[in-house]
Amino acid sequence: MTPATGPATTDAPATPTASARAIADAATIVRWCDTLAAVSQDDGRTTRVYLSPEHARVNAMVAEWMQDAGLRTWQDAAGNLHGIVDAATPDAPVLLLGSHLDTVVDAGRYDGVVGVLMAIRTAARLAASGPLPFALQVIAFSDEEGTRFGKALLGSSAVAGVWDDAWWDLEDGDGTTLRQAFTDFGLDPARVGEAALPPERLVGYLEAHIEQGPSLEQAGQALGVVTSIASARRFSVEAVGEARHAGGTPYERRHDALLAAAEAALAVERICRAEQHVGTVGTMSVEPGAVNVVPGLARFSVDLRGEFDEGRDRVWESITAAFDEIGARRGVTVSPTEVHRAPAVFCAPALMDAVRAGIAATGEVAPVELFSRAGHDAMSLGLVTDVAMLFLRNPDGISHHPDEFVSEDDVALGLDALAVAVERIADDRAETR
Repeated sequence: MTPATGPATTDAPATPTASARAIADAATIVRWCDTLAAVSQDDGRTTRVYLSPEHARVNAMVAEWMQDAGLRTWQDAAGNLHGIVDAATPDAPVLLLGSHLDTVVDAGRYDGVVGVLMAIRTAARLAASGPLPFALQVIAFSDEEGTRFGKALLGSSAVAGVWDDAWWDLEDGDGTTLRQAFTDFGLDPARVGEAALPPERLVGYLEAHIEQGPSLEQAGQALGVVTSIASARRFSVEAVGEARHAGGTPYERRHDALLAAAEAALAVERICRAEQHVGTVGTMSVEPGAVNVVPGLARFSVDLRGEFDEGRDRVWESITAAFDEIGARRGVTVSPTEVHRAPAVFCAPALMDAVRAGIAATGEVAPVELFSRAGHDAMSLGLVTDVAMLFLRNPDGISHHPDEFVSEDDVALGLDALAVAVERIADDRAETR
């Protein structure tokens, strides 16, 4: 098939350039990102969680944009939004494109969202350029972040057919269970299995996403090829001590849960820095929470990530050993409970080659390859099909924050790269038949 843009033909390094179609589509996408950022449960900031009224609103809005682009749409049994450009034959295989529409609290406007919108415009563009040997199916996943129920990748787990019934009892901050939230949203918990896609029909999954780090900016390049996605584990930790009078209790008789938790948080940082992993304590709460009471209970989270499962687990063993030592010394019980585990996912070489070809077609002669320390829906899809990811430059690498950014120019380059990547996959399939 004819590439959407041509590779550089001179010996001198070319300046990456986008096609006129991509420039126009990028302007639309940035405008759509602004529109979706206003759909929030919080005034003055973007917060949009799974199975909320805001989830329903953005699904309806994005479905309309999909339909205007010529895609046939539906919402699946887990609340994910789908749009498809059908192939010439009903039994044709399917190439998936997508990302997510949910957010963290006080989010930026591009994380996940820009990948969904790029997928829509790419599907529309390729549908207009001629038939492909597969259907193009765009998925707007509904719960990548895990903000509401503490369990990430719920939407993509349903699509991958790995839903765990133990999740039904998860509760949000208001005590609403996941099962009840499904019902309130108009979904039937008994039918969640219907969201699973048949692996034998899938060609693979491509996801465009902003880089949530500074590597591309430091390299001076707009686009990058992801090699693998971080191995991750998350824990809820309780430090149980003894609440006593702040004035009347000598230090040698204190079992201060907050100080044990604070020391444990510092141990996570110390060990992860030494072992070149990433560990974060992102939440902490204290009870009884009175100014004149030694804290008797502290709860905190640990998010641990590494490139390989074995290294991640080795580091966790060192962290738990440190927790035990801190607890014994302070007379506090420090008990972690695992709430999330995701294995490292390695991108498929053939799909990575397609992404490289797409980036090269924009004029970038040596595409940057990088490991993603952030988690993505591709982690779930990687359980059932080949995956690859295209990263877009994110100035200063800031994400999960209102200052998160990607330029319109870089979105345009990403659109051309994604279109060529899909065409390369189509050509490879034609050659192997």
